[in-house]
Amino acid sequence: MKQRSRITGRTILVQGVRVHYQQAGSGPALVMVHGIVGSAQNWNRNVEFLSRFRTVYALDMANMGSSERVKGLDASLEACADRLAAWMEAVGIENADVAGHSHGGATAMMMAARHPERVRRLILFAPANPFCTLGHAQMRFYATRFGALFACHVIPLLPKIIYRRSLERMYGDPKRIVEGVLNGYSDGLDRDAIGHILAIMRRWTEDMRLLQAALPELAGIPMMLFWGDKDRAVALGSGKVLAERLGVPLHVVPNAGHIAFEEMPDICNPMLGEWLTN
Repeated sequence: MKQRSRITGRTILVQGVRVHYQQAGSGPALVMVHGIVGSAQNWNRNVEFLSRFRTVYALDMANMGSSERVKGLDASLEACADRLAAWMEAVGIENADVAGHSHGGATAMMMAARHPERVRRLILFAPANPFCTLGHAQMRFYATRFGALFACHVIPLLPKIIYRRSLERMYGDPKRIVEGVLNGYSDGLDRDAIGHILAIMRRWTEDMRLLQAALPELAGIPMMLFWGDKDRAVALGSGKVLAERLGVPLHVVPNAGHIAFEEMPDICNPMLGEWLTN
């Protein structure tokens, strides 16, 4: 087994936008895509371990993390998928195993449908999908003028303890939150990033319709599908439907919430490592 390698941070211009990413390891590429409120830091408990088997790339999607903010950037799922493919082209990654979480999982699936030559395998952690109805009331609120004003002008000013409470809800057991994890969600959550998140929410119903139509295009792509049995963000029941539609097994992580790879890396990392090397 190869030793873990040092993680380096880099920035590259993609379609006129500066995109930040982390890189570690050597060998075939593994690209890791964070969720709607997140950054490359969300994979901090996985990158070093997985760098034993792959060249791991964890990127900050445009308008998130340490990547450049661009007002009015197309927030549709198809545009996110196309930007991810363009980032791979810019970095020089011909194809890769692609891991995605939540909205990042939906982005990974859409990229596989639109750019199949880029994707060898998919690793999906509780991906956003057309069969989940959780959170729709919240999205409707933020689609209102008052909700948008609250999100853009109040959320960036909230103390970290409020962000901490939100993160706790994403865990099966909040006691598993380790030092520094919160920064991956709160750092960079400025007004422009929130504006982009709101734009994603406004597109949600249409994007999930388009994703459902694209699912048949994923036939034949090897996949791992993970879900925590205490996921309060993307319902496990929707994961069961998605697994059936895709014809792939569903790995349920006991007592884990929405972010199983971060909450229980001791369980998820070995499973990923074994799968990547077989």
